[in-house]
Amino acid sequence: MQPLVWLRLGWRDMLQAGWVSVAHGLAMAVAGGAIMWVAHHRFWLLAGALSGFLVVAPALATSLYALSRALARGEKADITVVLKTWLNWQNSHFNKWGNDYWCMVQFGTLLALAATGWVLTSAALITLFAPVPILTPLDFLRYVVLANDNWVFEIWLLMGGILAAPMFASSVVAMPLLLDRRVTLLQAVYISWYTVLANPGPLALWATLILGLTALGLGTLMLGLVVLIPVLGHASWHAYCDLVDTTTLPAREPLAASNSTRN
Repeated sequence: MQPLVWLRLGWRDMLQAGWVSVAHGLAMAVAGGAIMWVAHHRFWLLAGALSGFLVVAPALATSLYALSRALARGEKADITVVLKTWLNWQNSHFNKWGNDYWCMVQFGTLLALAATGWVLTSAALITLFAPVPILTPLDFLRYVVLANDNWVFEIWLLMGGILAAPMFASSVVAMPLLLDRRVTLLQAVYISWYTVLANPGPLALWATLILGLTALGLGTLMLGLVVLIPVLGHASWHAYCDLVDTTTLPAREPLAASNSTRN
């Protein structure tokens, strides 16, 4: 039941970080609302786009991990942390072209490609095999979810699960680990998979909670995401701290320490 502890700690971090944390949720809610507005009469596309959000969420929550790390270190968790995370996340690196510097960008790109692949696959499956054009959520519910004469919804869920399971296993602790420790992308993915295999029960519950809470946020016309995204992002940092023994992994130098060393 440790994932419930992670959620409690994530809630605490959101309250301590204040508006800078909630702003992440607001940005996600606005982005989700924009997707719904663009595709509100193309639910065959919307279904894949919103579910693909779960694939790229670990990369989008990077600065939430950084805020939780700052709180754990007793540092200020403010907008400066967010800006440094996205614009100058490894100030100690003189070589800006090395793989170590770009590892998080590489991983985020892979997640984005996976999400795009799922959006296209989902749209193709629904448009090709649904008995009528799926234009609204009611069409999706009536002709896909509740249909008795086809297996489109079951196949859609199966294909989504086949994609989501390895992506979850690859990313559950990989992004916080890349932020916090000097490891390669392959090392981070390997450790993430090892973590899932070593803790199947808790991480199955964690995946279920992420899916359920995200669905709740989407079901409230994105309004719930304003709070749920920060809580889940901060909680993911605590999941990483709880699950991964980092004592033998070199830490990335704090930005302040790097600056003082150069000066």
